[in-house]
Amino acid sequence: QVQLVESGGGLVQPGESLRLSCAASGSIFSYTMGWHRQAPGKQRELVATITTGGNTNYADFVKGRFTISRDNTKNTVYLQMNSLKPDDTAVYLCNAVRYWNNYWGQGPEVAGSS
Repeated sequence: QVQLVESGGGLVQPGESLRLSCAASGSIFSYTMGWHRQAPGKQRELVATITTGGNTNYADFVKGRFTISRDNTKNTVYLQMNSLKPDDTAVYLCNAVRYWNNYWGQGPEVAGSS
């Protein structure tokens, strides 16, 4: 089992940046990692994923602004968020997926701009 802990959130001015981190209790080498978010009154939505091979996928609403990356030596995945908008304000959670296993971060990590 993998335990995940998010950090790095906060509220900044529109246009500014934040970097979220998701630290795992064990190796994430064989996991696809993802970031998700849930704004008040809205459903949880996928933000970005990164595969074991480093392939990335982004939701249209963050393309060109957010970057997901991973450091397997540190068992950590990151979400660099640039040009933040008020609509980006949400609780951000990370997850780790391998086969039928899907582990979620302890969260919540509130991040965005206001």
